[in-house]
Amino acid sequence: SVYSIDKQHIGINIYLSEGPKYYYRSIKWVGNTIYPSKFLSNVLGIKPGDVYNKKLLETNLNYNDKGFDVSSLYMDNGYLFFNATPVETYVGNDSIDMEIRVHEGKQARIDKVTISGNTKTNDHVVIRELRTKPGQLFSRSDVIRTTRELANLKYFNAQNIKPDIKPNPAKGTVDIGYNVEE
Repeated sequence: SVYSIDKQHIGINIYLSEGPKYYYRSIKWVGNTIYPSKFLSNVLGIKPGDVYNKKLLETNLNYNDKGFDVSSLYMDNGYLFFNATPVETYVGNDSIDMEIRVHEGKQARIDKVTISGNTKTNDHVVIRELRTKPGQLFSRSDVIRTTRELANLKYFNAQNIKPDIKPNPAKGTVDIGYNVEE
Protein backbone atom coordinates (compact mmCIF):
# COMPACT_ATOMS: atom_id res chain seq x y z
CA SER A 1 0.00 0.00 0.00
CA VAL A 2 1.12 3.55 -0.73
CA TYR A 3 0.43 6.46 1.63
CA SER A 4 1.43 10.08 2.00
CA ILE A 5 3.82 11.08 4.77
CA ASP A 6 4.06 14.80 3.92
CA LYS A 7 4.15 16.93 0.77
CA GLN A 8 7.58 15.59 -0.30
CA HIS A 9 7.54 12.00 0.91
CA ILE A 10 5.42 8.92 0.46
CA GLY A 11 5.51 5.64 2.29
CA ILE A 12 5.22 2.21 0.76
CA ASN A 13 4.33 -0.91 2.72
CA ILE A 14 4.98 -4.22 0.98
CA TYR A 15 3.43 -7.31 2.52
CA LEU A 16 5.29 -10.42 1.47
CA SER A 17 4.31 -14.03 1.89
CA GLU A 18 7.15 -16.40 1.07
CA GLY A 19 4.97 -19.47 1.13
CA PRO A 20 6.08 -22.89 2.34
CA LYS A 21 9.61 -24.25 1.95
CA TYR A 22 10.07 -26.99 -0.62
CA TYR A 23 12.26 -30.03 -0.15
CA TYR A 24 13.78 -32.57 -2.53
CA ARG A 25 11.72 -35.74 -2.26
CA SER A 26 13.73 -37.72 -4.79
CA ILE A 27 16.53 -37.15 -7.31
CA LYS A 28 16.69 -39.56 -10.24
CA TRP A 29 19.39 -39.77 -12.93
CA VAL A 30 18.38 -40.72 -16.49
CA GLY A 31 20.72 -41.40 -19.43
CA ASN A 32 23.94 -41.85 -17.47
CA THR A 33 26.01 -44.86 -18.54
CA ILE A 34 29.56 -43.85 -17.61
CA TYR A 35 29.01 -43.18 -13.91
CA PRO A 36 26.46 -44.87 -11.62
CA SER A 37 23.58 -42.77 -10.26
CA LYS A 38 24.72 -43.17 -6.65
CA PHE A 39 28.16 -41.76 -7.49
CA LEU A 40 26.65 -38.82 -9.41
CA SER A 41 24.35 -38.10 -6.46
CA ASN A 42 27.37 -37.99 -4.12
CA VAL A 43 29.14 -35.55 -6.45
CA LEU A 44 25.96 -33.44 -6.72
CA GLY A 45 25.89 -33.14 -2.94
CA ILE A 46 22.11 -32.79 -2.65
CA LYS A 47 20.10 -35.47 -0.85
CA PRO A 48 16.38 -36.14 -0.54
CA GLY A 49 15.10 -34.10 2.38
CA ASP A 50 17.37 -31.09 1.65
CA VAL A 51 15.72 -27.71 1.11
CA TYR A 52 15.12 -26.97 -2.58
CA ASN A 53 17.84 -24.64 -3.87
CA LYS A 54 17.89 -24.15 -7.65
CA LYS A 55 21.09 -22.09 -7.61
CA LEU A 56 23.00 -24.77 -5.67
CA LEU A 57 21.63 -27.42 -8.04
CA GLU A 58 22.86 -25.49 -11.11
CA THR A 59 26.24 -24.77 -9.49
CA ASN A 60 26.85 -28.39 -8.47
CA LEU A 61 25.79 -29.62 -11.90
CA ASN A 62 27.67 -27.18 -14.12
CA TYR A 63 30.46 -25.16 -12.57
CA ASN A 64 31.31 -24.98 -8.92
CA ASP A 65 34.40 -22.78 -8.54
CA LYS A 66 34.74 -23.81 -4.89
CA GLY A 67 34.85 -27.53 -5.50
CA PHE A 68 33.95 -30.49 -7.65
CA ASP A 69 30.83 -30.66 -9.84
CA VAL A 70 29.16 -33.19 -12.14
CA SER A 71 30.17 -31.33 -15.30
CA SER A 72 33.88 -31.38 -14.41
CA LEU A 73 33.65 -35.09 -13.69
CA TYR A 74 32.59 -35.67 -17.30
CA MET A 75 34.63 -32.90 -18.95
CA ASP A 76 37.85 -34.01 -17.28
CA ASN A 77 37.28 -37.40 -18.89
CA GLY A 78 36.87 -36.07 -22.44
CA TYR A 79 33.09 -35.64 -22.50
CA LEU A 80 33.07 -32.08 -23.85
CA PHE A 81 29.60 -32.54 -25.34
CA PHE A 82 28.13 -33.58 -21.96
CA ASN A 83 24.86 -31.97 -20.88
CA ALA A 84 22.71 -32.44 -17.76
CA THR A 85 19.22 -30.97 -17.63
CA PRO A 86 17.33 -30.94 -14.31
CA VAL A 87 13.56 -31.38 -14.72
CA GLU A 88 10.98 -31.12 -11.95
CA THR A 89 8.76 -34.15 -12.53
CA TYR A 90 6.52 -33.67 -9.49
CA VAL A 91 5.76 -30.69 -7.27
CA GLY A 92 3.62 -31.53 -4.23
CA ASN A 93 2.64 -29.78 -1.01
CA ASP A 94 6.19 -29.19 0.13
CA SER A 95 8.26 -31.61 -1.94
CA ILE A 96 9.76 -31.88 -5.41
CA ASP A 97 10.85 -34.89 -7.43
CA MET A 98 13.83 -34.06 -9.63
CA GLU A 99 14.92 -35.96 -12.70
CA ILE A 100 18.34 -35.08 -14.10
CA ARG A 101 18.51 -35.99 -17.78
CA VAL A 102 22.07 -36.69 -18.85
CA HIS A 103 23.40 -36.61 -22.40
CA GLU A 104 26.98 -37.86 -22.29
CA GLY A 105 27.89 -37.62 -25.97
CA LYS A 106 31.19 -38.86 -27.38
CA GLN A 107 34.58 -38.26 -25.86
CA ALA A 108 36.36 -35.41 -27.64
CA ARG A 109 40.02 -35.49 -28.55
CA ILE A 110 42.14 -32.40 -28.94
CA ASP A 111 42.89 -31.73 -32.60
CA LYS A 112 44.85 -28.47 -32.77
CA VAL A 113 46.43 -26.34 -30.07
CA THR A 114 47.52 -22.85 -31.09
CA ILE A 115 49.27 -19.98 -29.38
CA SER A 116 48.98 -16.38 -30.50
CA GLY A 117 49.92 -12.96 -29.20
CA ASN A 118 53.42 -13.81 -27.97
CA THR A 119 55.65 -11.30 -29.73
CA LYS A 120 58.73 -11.36 -27.46
CA THR A 121 58.47 -14.76 -25.79
CA ASN A 122 59.55 -17.76 -27.88
CA ASP A 123 56.93 -20.40 -28.70
CA HIS A 124 58.87 -23.17 -26.93
CA VAL A 125 58.62 -21.25 -23.62
CA VAL A 126 54.84 -21.23 -23.95
CA ILE A 127 54.57 -24.77 -25.33
CA ARG A 128 56.35 -26.32 -22.34
CA GLU A 129 53.58 -24.93 -20.08
CA LEU A 130 50.75 -26.49 -22.10
CA ARG A 131 48.89 -29.38 -20.47
CA THR A 132 46.63 -29.75 -23.51
CA LYS A 133 48.28 -31.56 -26.39
CA PRO A 134 46.90 -32.81 -29.73
CA GLY A 135 45.59 -36.36 -29.54
CA GLN A 136 44.74 -36.23 -25.82
CA LEU A 137 41.24 -36.47 -24.48
CA PHE A 138 39.80 -33.05 -23.68
CA SER A 139 40.06 -32.13 -20.01
CA ARG A 140 38.58 -28.93 -18.59
CA SER A 141 40.94 -29.04 -15.61
CA ASP A 142 43.95 -29.25 -17.99
CA VAL A 143 42.73 -26.12 -19.80
CA ILE A 144 42.33 -24.31 -16.46
CA ARG A 145 45.76 -25.52 -15.31
CA THR A 146 47.40 -24.39 -18.57
CA THR A 147 45.83 -20.95 -18.22
CA ARG A 148 47.07 -20.71 -14.63
CA GLU A 149 50.60 -21.83 -15.53
CA LEU A 150 50.82 -19.35 -18.42
CA ALA A 151 49.80 -16.61 -15.98
CA ASN A 152 52.43 -17.79 -13.47
CA LEU A 153 55.18 -17.21 -16.05
CA LYS A 154 54.66 -13.47 -15.41
CA TYR A 155 55.41 -12.82 -19.12
CA PHE A 156 51.77 -12.29 -20.00
CA ASN A 157 48.84 -10.25 -18.75
CA ALA A 158 47.11 -12.86 -16.55
CA GLN A 159 43.65 -11.34 -16.92
CA ASN A 160 43.74 -11.54 -20.72
CA ILE A 161 44.68 -15.21 -21.01
CA LYS A 162 41.45 -16.74 -22.18
CA PRO A 163 41.40 -20.10 -23.95
CA ASP A 164 39.39 -20.20 -27.16
CA ILE A 165 37.72 -23.62 -27.23
CA LYS A 166 36.21 -24.60 -30.58
CA PRO A 167 34.42 -27.96 -30.46
CA ASN A 168 33.67 -29.89 -33.63
CA PRO A 169 30.89 -32.35 -32.70
CA ALA A 170 30.81 -33.89 -36.19
CA LYS A 171 34.43 -35.06 -35.91
CA GLY A 172 34.41 -35.51 -32.13
CA THR A 173 37.37 -33.14 -31.78
CA VAL A 174 38.14 -29.78 -30.26
CA ASP A 175 40.62 -27.05 -31.17
CA ILE A 176 42.08 -24.96 -28.36
CA GLY A 177 43.69 -21.58 -28.90
CA TYR A 178 45.56 -19.66 -26.23
CA ASN A 179 45.69 -15.96 -26.96
CA VAL A 180 48.25 -14.23 -24.75
CA GLU A 181 49.24 -10.60 -24.31
CA GLU A 182 52.86 -9.77 -23.49
